[in-house]
Amino acid sequence: MRRGAVAGIVVLAYLVVVQCAGAQVLRVGTYKGIPGQYATIQAAVDAASPYDVILVGPGDYKTASYRTVTGTDEGFPAGVLITTPDLTLRGMNRNTVVVDGTKPGTPQCSSAPADQNYGPTASGGPAGLNGVMVWKADDVSVENMTACNFIGGPGGDGGNTGGAGSVDIAGNEFWWNGGYDSGAVGGWGFYGSYLTATSTFYNSALPPMQAEAQAAEYGIFSSDWSGGTWDQTYASNFNDSGLYIGACQQICDQTVDHTWAEYDALGYSGSNSGGSLVVENSQFDNNEDGFDTNSQNGDNPPPQNGACPGNGISPITHTHSCWVFMDNYVHDNNNPNVPTAGDAAAGPVGTGMSISGGRNDTVMDNTFANNGAWGNIIVPYPDSGPPCDGGSANNLLLGPGSCLYDEYGDAVIDNKYQNDGFFGNPTNGDFDQFNINDGEPSDCFSGNTVVGGGGLSADAASLQATYPTCGGTTAGANLNALFLDETACDSQIAFLAGQPVPCLPTDHYPRTTAIVMHPLPSNLPTMPTVCAGVPANPWCSGEVAAVKGCVARKGTRVAFAVALRERFVSVSVKVGKGKAVSHKAHGRKTRLTIDLGSGPGRRLRVKFVEHIKVGRHKETVSFTRIYRRC
Repeated sequence: MRRGAVAGIVVLAYLVVVQCAGAQVLRVGTYKGIPGQYATIQAAVDAASPYDVILVGPGDYKTASYRTVTGTDEGFPAGVLITTPDLTLRGMNRNTVVVDGTKPGTPQCSSAPADQNYGPTASGGPAGLNGVMVWKADDVSVENMTACNFIGGPGGDGGNTGGAGSVDIAGNEFWWNGGYDSGAVGGWGFYGSYLTATSTFYNSALPPMQAEAQAAEYGIFSSDWSGGTWDQTYASNFNDSGLYIGACQQICDQTVDHTWAEYDALGYSGSNSGGSLVVENSQFDNNEDGFDTNSQNGDNPPPQNGACPGNGISPITHTHSCWVFMDNYVHDNNNPNVPTAGDAAAGPVGTGMSISGGRNDTVMDNTFANNGAWGNIIVPYPDSGPPCDGGSANNLLLGPGSCLYDEYGDAVIDNKYQNDGFFGNPTNGDFDQFNINDGEPSDCFSGNTVVGGGGLSADAASLQATYPTCGGTTAGANLNALFLDETACDSQIAFLAGQPVPCLPTDHYPRTTAIVMHPLPSNLPTMPTVCAGVPANPWCSGEVAAVKGCVARKGTRVAFAVALRERFVSVSVKVGKGKAVSHKAHGRKTRLTIDLGSGPGRRLRVKFVEHIKVGRHKETVSFTRIYRRC
């Protein structure tokens, strides 16, 4: 509902509300028996203007239709497409407002193959579908809701599960899309909070490649975007990653806080995303590989470089590294029975965190526990083909056509390790590293300890003794052949086509037996103050706000406006402890002149009650304004 300006004889004042004084509230569905103006989320999005708030009542919002982005080859089909900047889309309850990719008339988030919506038809078959997608619209907030079962399709990119960036165009639940695969940032600023992303669908009756082509791929996704925050999010059951930030090179300027990712191939994946990027206070568990950031030829431009833009200094690390992974709990990432597709399938099971071809990243003050292979590893990323920006083309070890992204300048400091490396294969332990090129900035390792005492694993202790200081030094190649072989064995990667995976006879890493899709946790918190900052409306009645500045005691003009598809019946005003006075009104806008009296004190509470019609329904909205008399 729109709330206009309050004008006094002496000074123009305005109400302290979120967004701006002209914001209207568009409501979808029904909340506490009070109907909104719209039946679908897309209809409200289409009607909204910048700075409006869209509230969504509890319900299972099926995707009966979809929208595509005109002027693009891919189209990016989405169940909800947002192209208007500065919107807020907020559910009234995180767990009961569900944006659902399954067909109308089916159970909520059904796992049955016949119940899935496979998206529009492409040349090779269904193209898949995305959930809520923000397309190049700056500063859009999506909050307090669940999205499920938006899946890939064999006729779209989901049918190509063999390379970097090949499974992104569909199968994403929440996506801030600044122009995927454009090589340029096209979106600025976002906020996502209290979001749940999951899928129940995996068709084990199909051959693995076909099953993965139709599985859900990413939970909460940002690409070609600069600036934004995810807070209080959860993601599970994705065959690439629960969360993804990519293609923003050194201007990502994003924060991931209080997130939880589990039962994914990768809990988090970040290709070519660096500069100021902070992941903190989060949990990654029960994934194949808990967390992975990397450089690669895909979601360009590479490489992944955590150095501060403009050679600046991070206020967190006090170094030139602005990419920071800190205060996180990374544990029990030993799960081979998750969906896996493309390069994510090579995530080494039993690893808490992988930096693959990443540069100038800082890993500090985390706890790594019960990861059977390694707590965390730092390794090069082998790729192929042009453009190979930031990489080494035709590497001698990898051969013609190769593109090597070596890692360097990374810091692993003040982390705690507990029971990592319990698989017991050679080099399994707390952390390890290898690099291929000579003369690059060295990594550094300091202050890392084992919970309960005792020493670090052998390779970790050696690294911490050899490279305790960050910055200013260069290192030679550290091929660490045994560790290299073990990571390849764990990831089931052969060094050359036709060769066997380099496993020792005694090696034992968990292998996939059956894909298991896990239900959502029952205790995910919903937004505690869902009406905070929202202009008064039938779902958020009774708000109290102060009016800035002072207003005249007499002749103060107050403007009112209601949202689309609403109209006034009357407005009553109660000044202080006086008697409420009712005024007839009509249409979507009205104005009243109120007398704030001449009594003692400069602060005065004024209660307004609006009687409105929403379609054929009559509703009441009350709110209180605190005025300061001049």
